[in-house]
Amino acid sequence: MRLVQEQRTKINDQPIIAFTLTNDHGMEITCLNYGCIITNILVPDKNGNYENIVLAFDDFSSYLTNRPYLGAVIGRVAGRIKNSCFELNGKTYKLYANENKNHLHGGEKGFHHVIWQAAGFSKKEEVGVRFSHRSIDGEEGYPGNVNVQVTYTLNNQNEFIISYHAISDQDTPLTLTNHTYFNLSGNAKRDILQHELKIKSDRFLPLDHKFIPTGEIKDVAGTLFDLRQGKVLKEVIDSTDPQIFLVGQGYDHPFILNTHHDEEIVLCDRESGRTLIVETDEPAVVVYTGNQLPNEETINGIPPRKYLGICLETQALPDAVHHPHFPSCILRAGEVYSSTTKYAFRLSHE
Repeated sequence: MRLVQEQRTKINDQPIIAFTLTNDHGMEITCLNYGCIITNILVPDKNGNYENIVLAFDDFSSYLTNRPYLGAVIGRVAGRIKNSCFELNGKTYKLYANENKNHLHGGEKGFHHVIWQAAGFSKKEEVGVRFSHRSIDGEEGYPGNVNVQVTYTLNNQNEFIISYHAISDQDTPLTLTNHTYFNLSGNAKRDILQHELKIKSDRFLPLDHKFIPTGEIKDVAGTLFDLRQGKVLKEVIDSTDPQIFLVGQGYDHPFILNTHHDEEIVLCDRESGRTLIVETDEPAVVVYTGNQLPNEETINGIPPRKYLGICLETQALPDAVHHPHFPSCILRAGEVYSSTTKYAFRLSHE
């Protein structure tokens, strides 16, 4: 196991550090203390070629805006909050509106724009980085001082584990996720249309025209949201389903998971032989097929385009603050928020 860290640049005299984690099999992950952003995950294909299977900007300055949220930790609340407000304990809180009138992914300065405190660690069978940040009362409109810790760990089973931990001195909404875009073809040499996605989910959330859950919880049976047996993404993207059309001809939808830490999310690219298995204790995963990728900055050496990557955002249900029948995303004062998502990389030689 190996840990290397190097300074890439500075922001307001604060160093931006890249941490590179390498296991004994040559799998490698690079992440930054800025936004906990993941810039590289190098894994082999079926022929033993190690390539990057996540999207990353070519120039660090692009992360200062990072409109697609490439590779970053998202918080305090992942997803959209309708009308940028919520009521809690009889008080109405107004959040920063950064997408029309709505609040998206933590606001203007969400966790993806934070320079986190970071410390690497190395053990016999794992290597990692522990990030920490104190989100102050009133930040982006949220109540409470929240101490947040995010730990990235790479082990010798070619598993990458993200552990989230937080505690607040006031009740506050909180659900964290990671917004990495995966492309298992390697170095983004193909888009994700031939990737196959399988999810153990019987129900999904339809969206309104602003991509916010309507409140309905719908059965996936007989729809393009039935991924229990797996679907090639091109089949979804080529469809005329109104929900698929609504978000730019793809997915940007929450799927409620039937099971946890049970190979509940599987992404496969048969040509490269790479398979990604995602396991989590979160209630849902938001699947986003890169339908709205902006094309201003180059990504992985090429101009970005639709369907260049897919996000698998494990989290609470979006806009849960407005839907009492959704599982609550409120972190009570003094209670501990704890969540783990594991990304296991496997090979198929079909």
